[in-house]
Amino acid sequence: MAVLVNEETRVLVQGITGRQGSFHTKLMLDYGTKILAGVVPGKGGGEVHGVPVYDTVSEALEAHPEINTSIVFVPARYAFNAVLESIENGIPLIVVITENIPELHSLKMIAYANYRGVKIIGPNTPGIISPGKSKVGIMPGQYFKEGRIGIVARSGTLMYEVAWNIAKAGLGVSTAIGAGGDPIVGLNLPEAAVILDKDEETGAIVIVGEIGTSDEEKIAELKREGRIKKPVVAYVAGRSAPKGKKMGHAGAIVYGEAGSYESKICALKNAEIPVAETPWDIGKILKRILRD
Repeated sequence: MAVLVNEETRVLVQGITGRQGSFHTKLMLDYGTKILAGVVPGKGGGEVHGVPVYDTVSEALEAHPEINTSIVFVPARYAFNAVLESIENGIPLIVVITENIPELHSLKMIAYANYRGVKIIGPNTPGIISPGKSKVGIMPGQYFKEGRIGIVARSGTLMYEVAWNIAKAGLGVSTAIGAGGDPIVGLNLPEAAVILDKDEETGAIVIVGEIGTSDEEKIAELKREGRIKKPVVAYVAGRSAPKGKKMGHAGAIVYGEAGSYESKICALKNAEIPVAETPWDIGKILKRILRD
């Protein structure tokens, strides 16, 4: 069974009547994702693409108790309360698409989720997809072919590009997880890599990282210590980024040597993890590793 999302995933969309919520609800439904309800305070009783809308999460769960995942498209100023509402109602997986959530809010909601045993993906994530099973996110599903390669990525765009190049190499994806590009996220790259390492449907793992944070160095440590056993291939974006300047994502910023491109590459190579020079090299490296 694919990790985190699969055929048994039943989804609640928070912010379903907004432009992004409505648009991506339609795309997820077209992909085959089972969306049971939406929530927008004050708009209960309506429908979006045939999905019933409720005023509160508790009302949605009362009508659809099988819901086990929430995806959040709520604007940044309201996202904190929306996520807390799902945590309070015991939804075990929450995918937070919203970006620009204040860092203090992210810290609080992630800490509370951890306390309650809830997994948060994001914020500022493209979501998660298990090809052919379920898509809970905004990624273009056509780029993700079914297979045995797990992907964990901080960049959504690079995740799509890597998935497509894996497909062109004749391989496919078991589950792809977008950790999110903010400095503070729920499920981070090392945690996601460990989950994929334990998945029977995943034969190898691709790490799509970038400068900032020490996630890639932690993955290298896990690999050296044998806590990640499956083959790992990595790509790190930001080779030419100047120190002290944010590049793209809020989390892609380096001060000193910690989280630098050089630090990450050195750690990965010391752990004998092949590092691709470009995203287009990943498919070729995977084919060589899996053949050997």
